[in-house]
Amino acid sequence: VQLQASGGGLVQPGGSLRLSCAASGSIFSINAMGWYRQAPGKQRELVADITSGGSTNYADSVKGRFTISRDNAKNTVYLQMNSLKPEDTAVYYCNADFALQGGYWGKGTLVTVSS
Repeated sequence: VQLQASGGGLVQPGGSLRLSCAASGSIFSINAMGWYRQAPGKQRELVADITSGGSTNYADSVKGRFTISRDNAKNTVYLQMNSLKPEDTAVYYCNADFALQGGYWGKGTLVTVSS
């Protein structure tokens, strides 16, 4: 199994981006899926996650600005990021807990918020 993330880029403060992460391979089912980020010199942190049933959890720093969602038929998780701030600049990683294979990380996608 593998995870392919896309959607990162350069955006001005106050702008929006949408990240996508598609899982592929021999998938039976996926439990939780989530997004993490790692800024330069900092530890990787949880941004948001979502269960297979749609229950969500957000870091306090992104509540009200970011929305996580998933399409179970497409094995894809999304992160809609609005009102972006320079402190949101980081490499964003998706994570999925596969029922058979366990936890996997995707390669990161860089989000840069700068004027």
